[in-house]
Amino acid sequence: MVQRITFDEQALSQRLMNYRRELHRYPEAAWCEFFTTSRIAGHLENLGFELFFSDQIIASDTIMGRDESAIEKEQQRALNWGTDENTISKMQGITGVGALLDTGREGPVYVFRFDIDAVEVMESQNDSHRPCFLGFSSLSPGVAHACGHDAHAAMGLGLAEVLAENIELLNGKIKLLFQPAEEGCRAGKAIAESGWLDDADYFIAAHIGMNVPSGTLVCDPQHFLCSSKFDLHFKGKPAHAGIEPNVGRNALAAACTSVTQMLAIPRHRDGMTRVNIGQLTSGEGRNVIPERAVLKGETRGENRELNSFMYQQVEQIAQASAMMHGVHVEIQAQGEAIGLHNDPEMVDILESVGYDSGFIHVVRQKDFGASEDAGYLVDRVQSKGGKAVYCLVGSDLTAGHHNGDFDIDESRMLSGVKLFASVIEKIQAQQ
Repeated sequence: MVQRITFDEQALSQRLMNYRRELHRYPEAAWCEFFTTSRIAGHLENLGFELFFSDQIIASDTIMGRDESAIEKEQQRALNWGTDENTISKMQGITGVGALLDTGREGPVYVFRFDIDAVEVMESQNDSHRPCFLGFSSLSPGVAHACGHDAHAAMGLGLAEVLAENIELLNGKIKLLFQPAEEGCRAGKAIAESGWLDDADYFIAAHIGMNVPSGTLVCDPQHFLCSSKFDLHFKGKPAHAGIEPNVGRNALAAACTSVTQMLAIPRHRDGMTRVNIGQLTSGEGRNVIPERAVLKGETRGENRELNSFMYQQVEQIAQASAMMHGVHVEIQAQGEAIGLHNDPEMVDILESVGYDSGFIHVVRQKDFGASEDAGYLVDRVQSKGGKAVYCLVGSDLTAGHHNGDFDIDESRMLSGVKLFASVIEKIQAQQ
């Protein structure tokens, strides 16, 4: 008979809230999570986990969407916030941390993934916004934990505590991956290609919220969208708009032409497709022909073929718009996500332990309708013979994801930790 993993639920729930609120107060965008990584690493090291950084968990030559020019500034900010300098050094400029707990006994290798980056959005300063009136709102203007990754990291730390406390009851090895740069799908591929997941027998990841109410577990989300993130850099020629407009080559005009045509790309008959232009910056003055313009956008598709169709359309439109206005365009890939399909065996395990983990409703399937950087991680594990699952931990929200008024039901983090521990129990019982 397998002994149950036990812990003080009330005390852990309070610590989860404390972890989450600290990380919420110090949000960092993708590839800038130096303070976040350091705080997580410190907790894990104190619990006896072996830690892995940089090239040990991330194939740096395949990293996408990372602005190296900003790294020194972000590191200094983290140091100003009280980050441990030794841990910063171990990162070698690349955020995120992997942790290993080896029980010393034969058994499977489990991997749990928790994303840690924040969103580039301004957090509400309204007194009705709970992080604001309780004093843990973002200290970084324009960056906020408006997606729930602070809660994911907190659940990871809570799980680490539970595992360390119950190590004598466990078999095999447990890996915890605290992933940077999930937003924009910028790190999953690089982590997968590092090989750190290649020995995984079981892989589990989750997202809190996602329009799933508190108390509900979704075991097998459906319809993850493939996605390509891109930057278009248009280079024209400046000129005086009044004296010699004919001499100039208007990069902004080319970018605007691209925007209107991209939004008019026909949707595909074979499935769901999306395109969005989220940012366009250009111009030096009202009387100057703009020399440069930068356009940032993304495509999505229900499968790789549909996403590829959308992205090819973007490339053609960008080149045609540049040619029309006599400018040059450079297309830079900034992120990429593939689809995700759960292993039925893992879905069954979640269904069987959901109610015992504190969930009131256990739902097998629900549409996801977005993209997830975990796709590459799931695919890598499955390609090496492991089993993988991505689930949704319900939480009532004060506003939608990526909204400045976003906040979660913090009580639901405990159910997430109990779910992860129960998965290990269930698998050990089946061995």
